[in-house]
Amino acid sequence: MCKPQQTNDTFDSSATDSSSLAKDEEWVSKLDLQAFAADIKQLGDALEKGQGVKDVNHLNKMILWSNICAAVGLLSMWYSVNPLTIFCISTWTCTRWTMIAHHTCHGGYDKCHPNKSRWNRFRFALGTVWRRACDWMDWMLPEAWNVEHNNRHHYCLSEIEDPDLVENNLKDVRELEAPLFLKYLLVFGAMLTWKFYYYSPNTYKELKLARLRRTNQPLPSGAEPSDAVTLKSIALGTNPFYSFSEFLAVVIGPYMLIRFLLMPLPCYYIGNYLGMDGTAMFNTAMYNLLLAEILTNVHSFIIVVTNHAGNDMYRFRDGCKPFSGSFFLRQILASADFDMGTDGVDFMHGWLNYQIEHHLWPNLSMLSYQKSAPLVREICKKHDIPYIKENVFIRLKKTVDIMVGSTSMRWFPEKYERKFLELDAEIEAKKKAMFSRAM
Repeated sequence: MCKPQQTNDTFDSSATDSSSLAKDEEWVSKLDLQAFAADIKQLGDALEKGQGVKDVNHLNKMILWSNICAAVGLLSMWYSVNPLTIFCISTWTCTRWTMIAHHTCHGGYDKCHPNKSRWNRFRFALGTVWRRACDWMDWMLPEAWNVEHNNRHHYCLSEIEDPDLVENNLKDVRELEAPLFLKYLLVFGAMLTWKFYYYSPNTYKELKLARLRRTNQPLPSGAEPSDAVTLKSIALGTNPFYSFSEFLAVVIGPYMLIRFLLMPLPCYYIGNYLGMDGTAMFNTAMYNLLLAEILTNVHSFIIVVTNHAGNDMYRFRDGCKPFSGSFFLRQILASADFDMGTDGVDFMHGWLNYQIEHHLWPNLSMLSYQKSAPLVREICKKHDIPYIKENVFIRLKKTVDIMVGSTSMRWFPEKYERKFLELDAEIEAKKKAMFSRAM
């Protein structure tokens, strides 16, 4: 978790003159951060207390939809290479991650789900390959993703310590001396392969870093924690955190074995048993699985990578205290929502179209985010805070422009970033003082 930077300097109140702000940022000088944070916290508390049977039923409904996609895709993959099979397998893979695993691993159902032996963030997909295969089998190791996403990304959002900071992760492409169309081709290639090329190795790096921090061990020589680890860096031997053999055995090997061998293998034996061409059926199933893998990479890229990138998204210099005024403000200013409101629309967005609400309260259910979005918009309107909600393909264009260096993200005004952090510190000090007196 990122910590606020400590400073002995005092904030110069004269520096808060709104004349130093851009016209579309003048709201910053008028913001009552404490009142805004109180409104957000009050709403979050009410949503959490209101979770129950309806949230579990809604989860089960989304699991059913995802499983129907799996059934249609897997039961038809032997017959022919076709769009329906590919779409269903792709959608099943995507929603199993972005909706079911995502919100369960955040603890969204910890308190309301009756089956706490499975639907709990400390148990879901963790510990063994069997649990991983039953709950959420993907390129990413669940333990590594929990560290990278639930901890580092959520609590260092849009800081240099955020492992998902697109502008930093794509700096090589942004600074590349090459024609723009070549950069777009590189980004397109990333869309097709990003989960196994970048996300899987980088999440595992974050798990390794967390273990080093936990045991107070030094970083490997020459390691830069904010630099992304990819298959390229592993292949070139420049990854100081783990070997390719370890990565293959622990992280991607089980997925490759189950997805691309064990899943299509029954087609071979059933085909031969029925007097059909088992080899052709196996190959057809394999082609469908491979094409579905490409499609699910594209689908997830569009709904995941676009959440926090664009020339209207802010970056920040220093860490902040979780669930402070600065924290709540950053989740809104560095996140974008997409079209939303019905289960069908939300399902195809992997429930990532409520990114603002999810970052404000990471441990709520999918249904709670659906309920909360209009209420959060009202709070932002009340405090004159920008709330960005756009079509996902508009966000894709803005994200790609960041990746190729055509545009850049905004930096939050430094003077106000510092002011708000100091205000957070004052409020925290008062709370501690009150607690000490009460004791």
